[in-house]
Amino acid sequence: MEIYLVGGAVRDSILNIPVKEKDWVVVGANEKQLLEKGYIGVGKNFPVFLHPVSKEEYALARKENKTGKGHKGFSFQTGPKISLEEDLKRRDITINAIAKSKSGDIIDPFGGIDDIKRKLIRKVSDAFLEDPLRVFRVARFAAKLKHLNFSFEKDTLETMTKISSSEEINLLS
Repeated sequence: MEIYLVGGAVRDSILNIPVKEKDWVVVGANEKQLLEKGYIGVGKNFPVFLHPVSKEEYALARKENKTGKGHKGFSFQTGPKISLEEDLKRRDITINAIAKSKSGDIIDPFGGIDDIKRKLIRKVSDAFLEDPLRVFRVARFAAKLKHLNFSFEKDTLETMTKISSSEEINLLS
């Protein structure tokens, strides 16, 4: 079992922004193993657990497949064979698809650090189109990073426009 710090905590530490919340991904394990170690299951739609001491969120590495409409229409596959890269690929934007190992090594298969340097908000993959909630999440990141002069990569902005004019955006509350 390997545990990595992921997402916003890694991004914010690179940007020298105070880290408010830490999210972790667990690779090479299953739900039973985490429960046996005292983690508390809290995920309704996918396996998320609270650490028995720190109460921080730990999620099993997962892949997802679009199975329905909206942001809840997904099935998830977890298990010891899901790689860190597969988990990071399902994330929204490259600057959120960076991981840090316990030894401090940075894992950045989608160029998030380069995008931080270029101040660019760019989708990780075409799977971005599958989840309408990502439009709002990415707009929130753009607002948070506005003072640092981040901008949208053209294809990402076009994808967000396409989602915004789709029927799926109306399925969000």
